[in-house]
Amino acid sequence: MYIYFLKRFFDFCIALIALIYISPILIVVTIWLHFANKGAGAFFTQSRPGKKGKIFKVIKFKTMTDERDEKGNLLPDVQRLTRVGKFVRSTSLDEIPQLINVLKGDMSLIGPRPLLVEYLPLYNERQAHRHDVRPGITGWAQVNGRNAISWQKKFELDVWYVKNLSFCLDLKIVCMTIQKVFKREGISSDTSVTMEPFKGN
Repeated sequence: MYIYFLKRFFDFCIALIALIYISPILIVVTIWLHFANKGAGAFFTQSRPGKKGKIFKVIKFKTMTDERDEKGNLLPDVQRLTRVGKFVRSTSLDEIPQLINVLKGDMSLIGPRPLLVEYLPLYNERQAHRHDVRPGITGWAQVNGRNAISWQKKFELDVWYVKNLSFCLDLKIVCMTIQKVFKREGISSDTSVTMEPFKGN
């Protein structure tokens, strides 16, 4: 019953209450990023695969500028990530706009993170099971390493979550997420400010 009805019910109610409660923070961060991003805006949307691979537009705070080199190519992430953006990312504030995706039913509060569309054909049969449920703002892989673990380990954790989804597990992930946010752990990989691209197995 939890998986098929209550999870979605809790998602909607909690997301709605959270958006109302933290709206002043959203306004402040939006204005802050607008100026820090040098006119590039405070939000960005990107196509991501959801449940059963259905494509939707994920909403996030924009933590990088759109600065380019003399050839018109975007500068490396580490050069475009602003000090404000780094703070917003390290505190996970950049994920807050995804509460709108939760309200719409594109996402859940808890589930495997929605990754890039171009990764879809790269998953093996087992890894593809991460799309059997709605993607989440936080998830089992996020509280067990986030960007500091390998893609293979991340997918292993995602599939384990799908196979063991329950109210108690979701509650545990919520508690662990709060702890991780305060400790600011796993924000980056060892070689990147975010995560290296997935290139398949």
